[in-house]
Amino acid sequence: MSAITTTTRANTIGAVLRRSASVYGPATAVAFGDRSWTYTQLDDAVNRVAHRLIDLKIEPGSRVATYGKNSDAYLILFIACARAGLVHVPVNFALKGDELCYLLEDSQSCLLVADNDLMPLVAQIRDDGRAKGIHTVLPMFPDQTSSADQTTESVLATALHGDASPVPVEVDGGDLAQLLYTSGTTSQPKGAMMTQEALVHQYVSCIIALDLNAHDRPLIPMPLYHSAAMHVFAMPYLALGARIRLMQRPDVGEILRLVEEEKIGSLFLAPTVWVPLANHPDLDTRDLSSLTKAQYGASIMPVTVLQRLRQRYPGIGFYNCFGQSELGPLTTVLRPEEHDLRPASCGRPILLVETRVVTSTGLEAGVNEPGEIQYRSPNLFTGYWNKPEATEAAFQDGWFRSGDQVTKDAEGFIQVVDRIKDIINTGGELVAPREVEDCIYELTEVAEVAVIGVPDDRWIEAVTAVVVLKNGAVLSDIEITAHVKSRIAGYKVPKNVSFVAELPRNQSGKLLKRVMRQEYVTPTA
Repeated sequence: MSAITTTTRANTIGAVLRRSASVYGPATAVAFGDRSWTYTQLDDAVNRVAHRLIDLKIEPGSRVATYGKNSDAYLILFIACARAGLVHVPVNFALKGDELCYLLEDSQSCLLVADNDLMPLVAQIRDDGRAKGIHTVLPMFPDQTSSADQTTESVLATALHGDASPVPVEVDGGDLAQLLYTSGTTSQPKGAMMTQEALVHQYVSCIIALDLNAHDRPLIPMPLYHSAAMHVFAMPYLALGARIRLMQRPDVGEILRLVEEEKIGSLFLAPTVWVPLANHPDLDTRDLSSLTKAQYGASIMPVTVLQRLRQRYPGIGFYNCFGQSELGPLTTVLRPEEHDLRPASCGRPILLVETRVVTSTGLEAGVNEPGEIQYRSPNLFTGYWNKPEATEAAFQDGWFRSGDQVTKDAEGFIQVVDRIKDIINTGGELVAPREVEDCIYELTEVAEVAVIGVPDDRWIEAVTAVVVLKNGAVLSDIEITAHVKSRIAGYKVPKNVSFVAELPRNQSGKLLKRVMRQEYVTPTA
């Protein structure tokens, strides 16, 4: 008996869109700015761009770095890479210089596609003789300043014109689809190798765990280079035949306008966007009645902020989405009906994700005993690109070590204590920053806060609060420490309080606590 071909099995990203196009062809798939694409048009556009990539004589499995903000062209390029058998490398559009070079050189990308306004940064590193592996650079959009024909010289122009026939490349579910670089909050980013089938498994898991459906009319303002926006929402919604509205960036006023005017039903934001949205003046004038699903994740949501949002909008179902890049990224979800009893929990494992909690002694933790959450799943990455030692260190007895300290209750609900690397050792006592942060967030004058440990001769690490106040608010360090002291143990009270204009975050909303340790606070003598 002959083996079934991989094309027949089609457990690939390109097949996800092809199947949707065959079912939902004339329905709108994606809207961005003034442009919109039906499912048939989007599928044809992906084929055209895939043919263009093949014409560049790039070998299957080669890496294609993508350096840009959200756009329809960005999404088309990602799926085209998967369909052409190439490995997509999303690059944070805030990176430049050495940071940009690191990702390009570490991934050994041979093609770089960039937004037009980022081309000068690309030219700069190439003029300096760096990123020599990049043989070709393509713009994302036609050059509006030139009168020359740009038909074949940009992703968008190619998507609109050219050969839309099926792509003659055999792609297997086990082939690499993306190098998903970790956010690098504590070290240099590592490229998590995600296969086609791992990501497709993720899409199925997300659809079930988050109750996604074709009628949600989702708005996606968070960056597509980050795994949550792309793999938890954009691609699963395309699999369902939904109408997706893309935003270039998460502007709060524009988000509120679009929710009202386009009757948006589903909205995922990082807590760093939910917090200013909860305080935005337009919130009192915009009609958000169409919004029934609100998802948050990528960093810890302050419980007090979440409770205020839930009380103000009881008709919206909030979903806490937790995970990390190496799993595509979603691993656990706290559903709307579970928030009342466990507002600080990140829920239970989603379909196809298996978890365990392990103590520092290597034993499985008991009920409500802190330990590291570890994972097994078909959604899991296959290792770190060109880093065998880091890959080996990331696993324990076949389980992926997350680096997140959690507890699990008798019903299997997980609560994040903190990142293990962020736990503060102060005078021999261990302090979870999140507990102190939630306490400080109770003060209405506080817009944002991060708690870190700063090296200290007396305390080993001094608990230090870095605080952003709301506009016009007045609050002293004495008032903050007095409030914390009245609520939790004395050894958890900040020894130092620093007031800053903003907290450093990466583009996916994660706090860069290592930057705070270096830039915001001078270690005490």
